[in-house]
Amino acid sequence: MDLCELDSSGRRRPEPVKGSEFTIEADIVIMAIGTAANPLLTRGAEGVEVNDRGYIVIDEETGRTSKEGVFAGGDIVTGSATVISAMGAGRKAARAINEYLVSHVDK
Repeated sequence: MDLCELDSSGRRRPEPVKGSEFTIEADIVIMAIGTAANPLLTRGAEGVEVNDRGYIVIDEETGRTSKEGVFAGGDIVTGSATVISAMGAGRKAARAINEYLVSHVDK
């Protein structure tokens, strides 16, 4: 998406960038919506440690969970928080996921 000119409310509206679409193959995709721990998510994630409130337990620096190759961040880890907090968790996890993938690629 690109941010276009200001609209009548003074906000820039997003507009799709033609040709920027792409597909990523994945075994599982988990939607990142909501503001509380969804019990369906953790029930379907065998081997992922959760705390007594139903939130996923992670390594704070990487977002790594107790299950090999699984990372988490945002509301499923902290409960309701700010978007900025979730974005920060996503950035940390993205770095750690990249390192994980690089170290597990057949060379």
